[in-house]
Amino acid sequence: DRTVHVSLQAIEAIHLDWVGGAPLPAAAGLKIAPEHARKFDLEPKQVTAALVGLKNRVAVFNVQRFVANYEAEPLLAVLPGVALDELWTAVGLGERALMAMSGLVALVSLASLVAVVLAGLNERRRELAVLRAVGAGPRHVLALLAAEGALVTGLGALLGAAGAAAAVVLAGPWVQQRFGIALQATAPTLEQWGLFVAVLLAGMLASLVPGLRAYRLSLADGLSPKV
Repeated sequence: DRTVHVSLQAIEAIHLDWVGGAPLPAAAGLKIAPEHARKFDLEPKQVTAALVGLKNRVAVFNVQRFVANYEAEPLLAVLPGVALDELWTAVGLGERALMAMSGLVALVSLASLVAVVLAGLNERRRELAVLRAVGAGPRHVLALLAAEGALVTGLGALLGAAGAAAAVVLAGPWVQQRFGIALQATAPTLEQWGLFVAVLLAGMLASLVPGLRAYRLSLADGLSPKV
């Protein structure tokens, strides 16, 4: 972990111009310059948290029970490892929910792709017939439509990734200043590349539905379509 260790007096100096847990706006003219901070009494009046390390790990639960039952002051002992596990469990639940929503969006997009290709198939019957006339076999037509679906899906995925990266770059400073969360645009991980390939293959498979219909179109039906 990367940590910055400062004194309690420094924490007091940082929060001199804070009210109600939030810093005062600079426009109000109430900001305290760093060089003027030493003029104030920086001795802390209270400490809200302390990190305690034990040499004997077996005594962890005994110390936790002692702190929880301390009558002179209402205290709470928290095990950082357990608390972090609970936090990541909660975050993982939200992450899985977002993944499920992304899957639903992908399914709707693939269904829209099939509908659009099917709708435009009747308009392209002469085009497909010309391809058949110059020697393209039914399998070539099927492969052509599958490649078209993969191209549309790949371009959509790339545009989505570019839009997400642009949003992180543009909104990152505001989010960090507002919520203290650092957002960074990083290179795709192996898992993300795997999802990209899966979406690409799904687009190709979705294009097989109109491709099978084009596969069955005969040359005569393409040259003289029914109106």
